[in-house]
Amino acid sequence: MYLWIWRRLPGTWQTKAATALGLVVAVAVVLWYLVFPWVEPKVQFDHGVVDGPTPTQSAKP
Repeated sequence: MYLWIWRRLPGTWQTKAATALGLVVAVAVVLWYLVFPWVEPKVQFDHGVVDGPTPTQSAKP
């Protein structure tokens, strides 16, 4: 797949590399600012919450 994209990009290898880098940056920006904020409320994250007593609660005398 990447070879197919590389062959379709115009110019020399320097131009192709710059264009490919620009495309990667553009995709990352779209994901970071549009897709991830839209998906975040729909996905349930537990943020590392563990059920059960914490170490300070279990050390009661």
